[in-house]
Amino acid sequence: MSKEILLVVESVSHEKGVSKDVLFGAIESALAVATKKKYGENAEFRVAIDRETGEYETFRTWAVVNFDEIEADEEAEVNPEAQYSVDQAQSFKPGAVLGDVIEEQVESVAFGRIAAQTAKQVIVQKVREAERAQVVEAYTSRVNELVSGTVKKLGRDSVIVDLGNNAEGILTREHLIPREIFRVGDRLRAMLVEIRPDNRGPQLILSRTARSMLVELFKVEVPEISEDVIQILGAARDPGSRAKIAVKTNDGRIDPVGACVGMRGSRVQAVSGELAGERIDIVLWDDNPAQLTINAMAPAEVASIVLDEETHAMDIAVTEENLAQAIGRGGQNVRLASDLCGWSLNIMTEEEAAEKLEAESSKFISEFMEALSVDEDVAAVLVEEGFTTLEEIAYVPLEEVMAIEGFDEEIVTELRNRAKDALLTRAIASEEALGDNKPADDLLEMEGMERELAFKLASHEVITMEDLAELAVPELLEIDPELSEDRAAALILKAREPWFAEEAQDAQATAE
Repeated sequence: MSKEILLVVESVSHEKGVSKDVLFGAIESALAVATKKKYGENAEFRVAIDRETGEYETFRTWAVVNFDEIEADEEAEVNPEAQYSVDQAQSFKPGAVLGDVIEEQVESVAFGRIAAQTAKQVIVQKVREAERAQVVEAYTSRVNELVSGTVKKLGRDSVIVDLGNNAEGILTREHLIPREIFRVGDRLRAMLVEIRPDNRGPQLILSRTARSMLVELFKVEVPEISEDVIQILGAARDPGSRAKIAVKTNDGRIDPVGACVGMRGSRVQAVSGELAGERIDIVLWDDNPAQLTINAMAPAEVASIVLDEETHAMDIAVTEENLAQAIGRGGQNVRLASDLCGWSLNIMTEEEAAEKLEAESSKFISEFMEALSVDEDVAAVLVEEGFTTLEEIAYVPLEEVMAIEGFDEEIVTELRNRAKDALLTRAIASEEALGDNKPADDLLEMEGMERELAFKLASHEVITMEDLAELAVPELLEIDPELSEDRAAALILKAREPWFAEEAQDAQATAE
């Protein structure tokens, strides 16, 4: 029997590439299961095989446990066939403590038909686990890399790709380029985006729609990118239809756009061909978001552009003839440009932009005339110089306002004082409008809290930091829709800091 065990281990290890230790462990487990059937299902056994001779010994085992703790646990049961209390264990092994294992050698079962069958099942399982582990180990470091394979199987909603060495990738419907057709045996490239553990083996999730695939393909086709002479600083895709990438170089001798296009378009065409004919616009990156947006809107020409830093949006004016091209089919061009730049883009004609600017200017002029008690000419000059809020007039550096033609220190000081008075009056009126509830000092003084927001929260019965800590992000956004989701989450986390401190103190007290 000992020779048979060694032969089984040797042959399976050589055939499947599984370590001998794993296989010896599988046979030991199988023999332990067979021993349990002989002596009793509730007993526990350990089998030890000599790796050199194949001979083995069997030991019955008892774990030293605390019966009181087990009985107190509703989900656990005492097993007297495989567990000893400390007192029981010490009668067999003086000095035994909790966690020890008491062993007694027993007669080993033969490596017969039943044990061999069990061993076979365990070995098969161990081989599968080892193969899965090998796949995970081989591909974990390759997540977010481009991989190649052959189409192995076509499903209704997915494509199975053979990556070689017993590894298979899956392309689900959302990761397939629309209207792309494959046949069994076709070779393809895709991005490895995720490894999901699964009972049947790890699933290597592939994608041909990820924007990172566009970037990686350009790295393959354009040596200057892989050598970091040219950088791709942004990418946006409408898979299978159109894409945009923004490129930059610090080498003044190189045209980054031309290098990516290639001679007669050879490089960009190679990437496009890999992506089912996806049309690719290559634009020059610019650190100025307005200029980057103008570049990204190509081939449409931009007549004027206005940035709103507060809303992170841009109003883009184009000629009437350019409007359709700027928007693109189904809004595709402006959507990709917005995705590439990270700004919300509003496309309009020059006439619409002029009307909007005039309406906004009129609104600002009226506000300044009323709040600062100035005539229309002074208010118009302030607006023309780019001032749109009372806060800007009240708090921008004195020199910046004095730089306006016709404004001296006396005029500027008076305007600043009037702006501050108007802001104070507005704040008092706002607090009175919020009702009788007043925010507690801890809420008012909380880091990141603004006075107006604190009073608004108090009007909704959120008076203390504790009250704010109990809110969820959607609840806080409902109170103040102007808050961003990130800022709402940050405020709630700040309010919960005392909770975390108390939990840490309790944990430390428990440990002591």
